[in-house]
Amino acid sequence: MAGPLDGVRVLDLSAVVVGPICTHVLCEQGAEVIKVEAPPTGDLLRTLAGKGRSAGMNGKFLNFNRGKKSIAIDLKQPAGIEALRRVAATVDVFVTNIRPDAQARLGVDADALRAVAPRLIHCSITGFGSGGPYAGRAAYDTVIQGASGVAGCFAASTGEPRYVPFLVADHTVGLIAAQLIGFALYRREKTGVGEAIEVPMFENMAAYIMQEHLGAASFRPPLGPPGDHRVLSPDGKPLPTKDGFVCISANTDAQAHAFFDAIGRPELKSDPRFATIAGRVSHTKDYFHIRATSLGGRTTAEWLDIFDRMDVPASPYNTLASLPEDPHLRAVGMVREEDHPTEGPTWAIGAPNRFSGGNAPPRPPAPRLGADGAAVLAEAGLAPNEIDALRRDGVLIEGTP
Repeated sequence: MAGPLDGVRVLDLSAVVVGPICTHVLCEQGAEVIKVEAPPTGDLLRTLAGKGRSAGMNGKFLNFNRGKKSIAIDLKQPAGIEALRRVAATVDVFVTNIRPDAQARLGVDADALRAVAPRLIHCSITGFGSGGPYAGRAAYDTVIQGASGVAGCFAASTGEPRYVPFLVADHTVGLIAAQLIGFALYRREKTGVGEAIEVPMFENMAAYIMQEHLGAASFRPPLGPPGDHRVLSPDGKPLPTKDGFVCISANTDAQAHAFFDAIGRPELKSDPRFATIAGRVSHTKDYFHIRATSLGGRTTAEWLDIFDRMDVPASPYNTLASLPEDPHLRAVGMVREEDHPTEGPTWAIGAPNRFSGGNAPPRPPAPRLGADGAAVLAEAGLAPNEIDALRRDGVLIEGTP
């Protein structure tokens, strides 16, 4: 069955994580994604993300680029730029995370491409938005985590600024970009006109942090310092049990009271500090300390059974090693083994979301560098002799299918 973006063609001039995550989401919903890579090594992620069975095919690249086609074309040569522009004229969506000055230099900025393809959705993912003093600066995930206050949240919680050990800015902004492309496609259906979208990483992540933590400082004059002390509590972490950890969140009065019954402390239900939401918020430190020190007498499995019966929100604690083995993920098809045509057995990560009208079929494995170049150019209308000339001049590099 076709996915909701079946028939949408996407040209992906992006690399590493934020852009490829955006186009991964589009591909997962049925779009045809053509990934443009620079020879001789392609997307930086092919080498940056560690070891694979063969060069350029590590696990992170495989997971971010499932289902895409790869064309390796030298954009330092005018013929390469012209070929790219001809492909761009045939697609619905163009996604890039190269800096705006480089887009203009290559002639793939929104004005240049939409002049020849007015229905094109042009999505430019940048580190910092235009108009401010940071515009045009290079950015990676950690740069944005630091600038946007993510690292500052750790400092407020533990006293030490840290980065989330997960490319949270890249993934978050990649998802936002995919969402905005969906909005633009919807408007195009009504108006027939394309769109230029700017998606700045810094502003998006800063908005999230301020929405979460501005709090009492939202008012003028401020009613208190910024920061949600519940979220920033150093005791807000997995709780130790007899043989591991369990993760809980008991926020409503019913949930908190059930938790007190479960740990054998029913008297806390009438304690003014803990009886109500307002009381627990005012005494977060004490409440979290009770939670953190009450589960050592039973195993994780015992607590999960108790909390499930008493309707206290709880889950197992997974490590990086145990997560692919989680029984729920296995049951819903999120993790399955498949054979890559050149890399052998791999774990494939499934689509987490479902449409009642049908999802796209499972995407094929990620491509080798340049595996689809000639076919992509032929679809864009280049004649065989033109494609041969690009090969001969070293503009088009073709890999193993």
